[in-house]
Amino acid sequence: MAVAAATWVGALCGPRWALLPWIAAAGAVAVTRRPIVVVVAGALLAGGVSGAVAHVRAESTRRATIPEGVVTLAGRAVTDSLPGSRSPSFRFDPDHVRREGWVSWDGPAIGVSSPQAVVAGDRVVVTGRLVARASTLRGDPVAGWLDADRLEIVGESGNPLFRTGNLLRRRVLDGLPDRAGRPEAALLAGFLIGEIGDVPDADLEALRRTGLAHFVAVSGSNVALFLTAWWLAAGPLGWGPRRRAVLGLVGLAVFVVATRWEPSVVRAAAMAGLVLGGRLAGVIVDGWAALGGAVTLLLLVSGELAFDVGFQLSVAATAGVLAGAGLGRSRRPRLVWQALAATASAQAAVAPLLLMHFGTVSLVAPIANLAAGPLVGLATILGGLGLATGVAPLTGLGLLAARGVLGLARSVRHLPQLGPAAVAAVGAGLTAAIRPGLRPVMALAGALALVGLVAHPIRPPSGPELRILDVGQGDAILLRSPDGAVVLVDGGPDPTVLQRKLFALGVRRIDLLVITHRHADHTGGLVGLGRVFEVRRVWHAGDAGLASVAAAGAVEEVEVGLRARVGWFDLEVLGPRRRYDSPNDGSVVLLVTASGRTALLAGDVEAAAQQDLGPVEVDVLKVPHQGAATSDPGWLAAISPLVAVISVGTNEFGHPDPGTVAVLESVGALVRRTDLEGDVVVRLDRL
Repeated sequence: MAVAAATWVGALCGPRWALLPWIAAAGAVAVTRRPIVVVVAGALLAGGVSGAVAHVRAESTRRATIPEGVVTLAGRAVTDSLPGSRSPSFRFDPDHVRREGWVSWDGPAIGVSSPQAVVAGDRVVVTGRLVARASTLRGDPVAGWLDADRLEIVGESGNPLFRTGNLLRRRVLDGLPDRAGRPEAALLAGFLIGEIGDVPDADLEALRRTGLAHFVAVSGSNVALFLTAWWLAAGPLGWGPRRRAVLGLVGLAVFVVATRWEPSVVRAAAMAGLVLGGRLAGVIVDGWAALGGAVTLLLLVSGELAFDVGFQLSVAATAGVLAGAGLGRSRRPRLVWQALAATASAQAAVAPLLLMHFGTVSLVAPIANLAAGPLVGLATILGGLGLATGVAPLTGLGLLAARGVLGLARSVRHLPQLGPAAVAAVGAGLTAAIRPGLRPVMALAGALALVGLVAHPIRPPSGPELRILDVGQGDAILLRSPDGAVVLVDGGPDPTVLQRKLFALGVRRIDLLVITHRHADHTGGLVGLGRVFEVRRVWHAGDAGLASVAAAGAVEEVEVGLRARVGWFDLEVLGPRRRYDSPNDGSVVLLVTASGRTALLAGDVEAAAQQDLGPVEVDVLKVPHQGAATSDPGWLAAISPLVAVISVGTNEFGHPDPGTVAVLESVGALVRRTDLEGDVVVRLDRL
């Protein structure tokens, strides 16, 4: 494991501090010639080279020159079609371009947007407009994007492993045709092959909040189950340890293709491959050696894995399971205690990474995993057998078990999440359980942390609060008052981001949801909201279909003059004044009053609607349309707010416009931005 750790450090340092691994390695070898030091120094050096090469490879793709305009390209789909903001997209490696005829062209990878579905490995010919725009597609770099007008699949992959893996994947997906309408079917596909595209965002977030999300990241247990089924299906070909090892290595390659080489799958398959390879060579490879060897080899081949969150969590969880494997052997019932010890150890190992990447750790994760583990095993075994054999009752039992996992996640998703201090306290408690001599000190630390959690729960603010949530390039505004009343205006582009924000603030009920207009940067985050939170009332501007995304009972189309009092807030609808060609101008405009202060939530209204509204002098202005140059400068100046908040994220549109910001600053407004501050909080009673 020391070699694996050194390789990982080198891979992390390689792209940014290219000389550091070399200097450290040379220094270590110069100081001592002990074999272990030389090996570790060599691993550090090799990891640095791998990380640097991965960085250069990605940069060369991003900076590659590509022919812009309308083009016809031939090549291979590197990924399946993946959901996108506009249409499904896939990563494409072109090898020919059509000019007067076909010309060989070893071009860089590009992203292709097309409603026609493709499968990784398909040979395709695609025509459309290609734009040079360096970005990433599911973490992999692309040099540009092509919007396809026409796409033709001219052949499947000729690789037998690829064809077999795709056949296995297609068998699962075709056997669960109703995934979009049945979350348990979508989740079963996740258990079997890691395909979670149809799992509702609300359920994915519930799984994450309860520490169960790793079950849809296909990993070691899935590999073991698959290999068992693979050997049984092979029949006599699998008799004998050496034949079984060879067949197992082939099966691992097929499984990696079927699950689309997700980092957790690759890690688990590499570990299993080392164990099987050891059998062929007559060498016993234990769990720690397999983990260390797999991590080292994978990082040497793909240095970019060092930065992948899924890979980090997978390695940490596996190390935790190995470390905790023997902790429960002395207790009865042994199976329960061993399972609990392994789960708790795995959660302890991933807790620092979860805090770093997501900010919280589930309080109930060990118990939830203990309860969900058998259900996941049943769903995987019975569902897999049912789909492989076509026996519908077995598939039905697998779906029933998957539904149980969803029910568990949904029922406990509202329980508290632990921050860094609480995680440290829980760790102290676990240490006390393992090391009796430390129990008095650790028990005191755990008790203090528990008192802190109970004494300081998440409470509403002490005064009326206007919080513009940092949801990226879009709008989501939360009004909260001391009596617990909540108003949500829009939801940003991403349901997961919105729900995490609401959970972190202790929101369980939304008294009024206001949907300003139909654009996805305001409504995308609202999908499935009513399945997670109680939404009591919805206002919209004439599109009841939008209101239905929240699954609320009371839905109302607004008109100018509509008023409501929610908690400490008085709300009045000022717009839209009429029908407009632009959805932006048709935004619901709200005047909010609390504690003698006023705020104007202006949606994305542009100059035409602003002229109809006229100047509205308020204390706080939510600047329309991410601060774009679509506002009338005179209207902004006439409002003359004390505080002007721009909800904006990383974008290619130049938002916010410098001229808009200059106008606001010229009238004395304090301009605040979510891309610079994160959530912008304005207490109306303290202005």
